[in-house]
Amino acid sequence: MCVKGLYIIAVLSGLAASGVLQVSGMRVYTSGDVEAVNGTDVRLKCTFDSSAKINPNLIIVSWTFRPLSGGREERIFHYQSQPYPPLEGIFKKHISWAGDIMGSDASIIIREVKFIYNGTYTCQVTNPPDVHGPVGEIRLRVVKTASFNELLYLVLAIGGGIATVVFCLIIIVSCRRCKRKHRQSQLEVDEEVPRKERKDPTACHPSKAIHLYISETSIEIDSSDGMISDPSTGDSSSSEDDGPSSDDDDDDGDDSD
Repeated sequence: MCVKGLYIIAVLSGLAASGVLQVSGMRVYTSGDVEAVNGTDVRLKCTFDSSAKINPNLIIVSWTFRPLSGGREERIFHYQSQPYPPLEGIFKKHISWAGDIMGSDASIIIREVKFIYNGTYTCQVTNPPDVHGPVGEIRLRVVKTASFNELLYLVLAIGGGIATVVFCLIIIVSCRRCKRKHRQSQLEVDEEVPRKERKDPTACHPSKAIHLYISETSIEIDSSDGMISDPSTGDSSSSEDDGPSSDDDDDDGDDSD
């Protein structure tokens, strides 16, 4: 008998280790206590975690409500492939689907909450073969005005948003000023730098230049007979050569006489 019991335990352990035998389970998570101001909308958050693969055609979500004053529990919302809001009762046209099955979200929204909505809300999710598991509970309390903590959170959120916007504006203005100063300084530097002389496009390189030499000549006119004499170049050597020739002519003249 003992040997047979040990054999069964060993077989079950082997099946469990190989994954053939697997314990099903569904875990549901809710936000606990929720407070809402009369006449506002409130979201009842419910998420789940299933060990089996999510099948949107088989998964079922059920929401129930039990009044704070006591009484029977009633179903107020049902989801199976599509949402089924209540068609009668105090929650008629006041509950809408806000979940995402593939995102493991089974939340709902209650529109324009009333004081009669005070009570406990339960969220139950089944995903075959995960059909067993605890349900999630949310205790809703409807108040006339927001509590101090909620007001504080609201003020901090608004103040944080305003501070963020102001900080961004300061950064933008500072960046623009820095760019403007940089441009002005760049313009000043450009004005201080001496301008380079523009090169004359008609000028050529000295090695390619053609040098022209002009010789000066003069023409002498003899006033006595109106004859034009040979041009003189202004050369000193020519003048010296012409001098003796004149003297010789004079000497010849004297001899002829």
